[in-house]
Amino acid sequence: MKKSFIILTLAVAILAIAACNSSSKSPHSTAESDTAKTSAANITPLATSKALVEDYLKLKNALAKDNSDDAATAGRSLADGFAKFDRSALTVEQQKSFTDIADDAQEMAKHIGESAGKLPHQREHFDILSKDMYDMVKLFGAGQPLYVDRCPMYNDKKSAIWLSETKAISNPYLGTDMPTCGIIKEELK
Repeated sequence: MKKSFIILTLAVAILAIAACNSSSKSPHSTAESDTAKTSAANITPLATSKALVEDYLKLKNALAKDNSDDAATAGRSLADGFAKFDRSALTVEQQKSFTDIADDAQEMAKHIGESAGKLPHQREHFDILSKDMYDMVKLFGAGQPLYVDRCPMYNDKKSAIWLSETKAISNPYLGTDMPTCGIIKEELK
């Protein structure tokens, strides 16, 4: 008799739980929720940072070749990447740090994207953008080794930094006029 009562009680409890769950969620919302959770779990700050670094490196390489149009394209892509950065996986402290970096970096990338044909202007914005990208890489990583290079001649010898994926100097500030001007200041791993 006790076994029958326990089994009957468990069966009623299971049916009640199943009924509550099925009435509050449609089959579609559960599937959509699971998909959203899986997608969010795959989007990490490092993964997004890697995508931003890729766009930044395209921009840097275009400026090193004096290709203003390609620099503008990469700038627009980078600005869009900052706008779409999913901050939901960040801690409160990371969100604050990233917001400080991203607001400025997005604006610089946007200006570069809008300034096709104006290499000196693009390079002015790239100077500020490079400092922001350095801070972002320090915050999240880049998923690859990067080199922090410095051009001592840029901006009336006030100098400027940039990030590079190679040890070989390819100067985005002086372009084809002085392509190898610069030194490696730091390696980021």
